[in-house]
Amino acid sequence: MRTYLSAVTGAVVLVLLAVLVPLSALSAWVDLEIDNTDRYVAAVAPLAADPDVQSTVSDLITDATMQQVDAGPLQSTVRDFLHQAVMSFTTTDAFQAAWNAANRTAHEAVTAALNGNTGEAVTIDLAPITQQVKQNLEGNGVPFADRIPVQHTDITLISADRADQLRQTFRGLRAASVRPAVGTVVFAALTVLVAWARGGPGRGRAALSATAVAGAGFALGALVLRAVIAVARDRVLAEVPDSETGAAAAVYDALTGSLRTTAWIVFGTGLAVAVCALLGRWWVTRRGTVA
Repeated sequence: MRTYLSAVTGAVVLVLLAVLVPLSALSAWVDLEIDNTDRYVAAVAPLAADPDVQSTVSDLITDATMQQVDAGPLQSTVRDFLHQAVMSFTTTDAFQAAWNAANRTAHEAVTAALNGNTGEAVTIDLAPITQQVKQNLEGNGVPFADRIPVQHTDITLISADRADQLRQTFRGLRAASVRPAVGTVVFAALTVLVAWARGGPGRGRAALSATAVAGAGFALGALVLRAVIAVARDRVLAEVPDSETGAAAAVYDALTGSLRTTAWIVFGTGLAVAVCALLGRWWVTRRGTVA
């Protein structure tokens, strides 16, 4: 009967940790990265060199400009020339600075949209970048650069419908902050301490068994977190316009990069703890040692 109860307790601990670990990681991620402007900008800054982002920015600016230009039979030629000029600009340090500035400004809008009203999509406004592109191309004498309209042009990150589904979860994670992470660690530690206290003469083996279960629970929770990230990515990108999917995917991957890293670190650490605890229990049992 005692063995059965131990098995049930172990299963309960595994299930709880499989839920608590991803919840802890997500709430800490929202608090420490998504809600922090400097970390948000640092996460997306490398995307200025991402081909999908450069292509999307160039396409949107070129398309908006060509709506203001009538070059007759040379329309296609002018479009290709202007697109190439904008693409060249996206490889410069000036574009990197403009991208960072735009995202610093956009951060407030992104968090407000996730915490805002129904029907609002989550977007990045390219107007600050467009202004810098226009100034640069005009300074270099590029034809029709003066026709580039500096207007509200968005890259959609999360569609309005999907944002509506995510807002309640986002608010809950923001409110939770890092408390679930602290609680998860405390819960795992208490599990080991209770096993040691109630283990009687074999408390050493009991504590090692509980440690193995806790380690396995962290590893399982990390796999659940990785699955959640992948599923959320597919669902978010499925509702983004096809022309903006590449850029949206790059932004999503950049913002969740720390989460993916955390998942693999927790998985590796949890698995190592579980294996070491099981080996320790085997060694103690074989030697016939009673801790």
